[in-house]
Amino acid sequence: MTTGAKAWRQRRTDAPETAAETASVLRQLMVQPWLVAGRDDVAIAAVRRNEAAIREVLGRLGWVLVAERDFVRLRKSPPVRRDAWASTGPTPLTSSWFFLLVAAAESLPPRVSIGQLIAAARSAAAEAEIPAADDMPQRYAILAAVKLLEQRGVVESLDGDLNLLLREDDPPVLLAVHHHRLVHVIANFGTADPVADPAGWLHQVARESDPARRMRRKLVDDTAVYAIDLDSDEADWLSRRVRSDDGLPLAEAFGLHLERRAEGAAFVVPADAFRSRDALGDRPFPGGGTVAHAAVLLCDLAESDGVVAAERPGWRGIADDDVLRQLTTFAAKYAGQGWAAEHVAAPAGLAAEVAALLAGVNLLRVDTGMWWFAPAAGRWERPREPRRGQARKDSHGLG
Repeated sequence: MTTGAKAWRQRRTDAPETAAETASVLRQLMVQPWLVAGRDDVAIAAVRRNEAAIREVLGRLGWVLVAERDFVRLRKSPPVRRDAWASTGPTPLTSSWFFLLVAAAESLPPRVSIGQLIAAARSAAAEAEIPAADDMPQRYAILAAVKLLEQRGVVESLDGDLNLLLREDDPPVLLAVHHHRLVHVIANFGTADPVADPAGWLHQVARESDPARRMRRKLVDDTAVYAIDLDSDEADWLSRRVRSDDGLPLAEAFGLHLERRAEGAAFVVPADAFRSRDALGDRPFPGGGTVAHAAVLLCDLAESDGVVAAERPGWRGIADDDVLRQLTTFAAKYAGQGWAAEHVAAPAGLAAEVAALLAGVNLLRVDTGMWWFAPAAGRWERPREPRRGQARKDSHGLG
């Protein structure tokens, strides 16, 4: 056992309440990496009380905790599966405006109108030769970008309604710009040119040469780690160290349970630590609604009737055509029992949304005409049949 793991377990023995609070704060930082005074005072106080322990755990992941007077920022590595995150993240247009607004805010005074901030961002766009038409898609993107900055506490709406941006060129909205937080917006840096060589730049900011640290990040940052995705060094770590001196102490530091199977491993939220679905991230699953219900039904179908392949141990496959056929059958069955009319009328569209949901939570890979359901997709009970005329509400937990 490493020195760090021994020290952590000693703290758990000596002060279980402190260890539990540290674990709770670590989990919150994973979901909410910006804590801002006035909004997150309780969480910030918990960070202060447990700062040394939190830094020790984050150090094992290569992540940095910024703790200043009025905010806390977790600077972590990019998402493990970047494409899956991007599919439900901000649009490219919103992302462009986000960074244009950051660039503009740096030179503005602490109090500005929303019109001043947008005008400065348009000047930055012109200087960078970025098209910035004044149309409704641009306005929606600007509004979304401003709200992203507000969530991070970089700008703060002091007066007025931001939504007026959709109707007025210069609505009466007063903003506070917190300049000392701007420098912390970008968490990862690369020397490559993101315009001339975007792939090279992304590789630089995401690279991690140490296989042990890569595996720790994957286990903390994703739904599950699957053996078929690992290189030889990562597979060796999973075989020798996930249960012993490295993986298990890390799970305990976050207050999580380690689940190890032949197909891979996962850190799981225990029932006694579960407070709300929002605490699990931005895409908890299962959930309510037609798409989530259809996804659970398909997971159940794959578990019972899916095909197996020697090169994908533990995974279950359903052909594209069979997925569409089953969703059509489900749509007819649940049309009067709470399923949304637009999904009942368009099973192909429903299939696309189900695929995006399951891929986003790392339970599905679509490849060469097959939907491959991950081993973890079989962990939920078969959905209860909703009573006629009553919308189905999922009650499955992730722990």
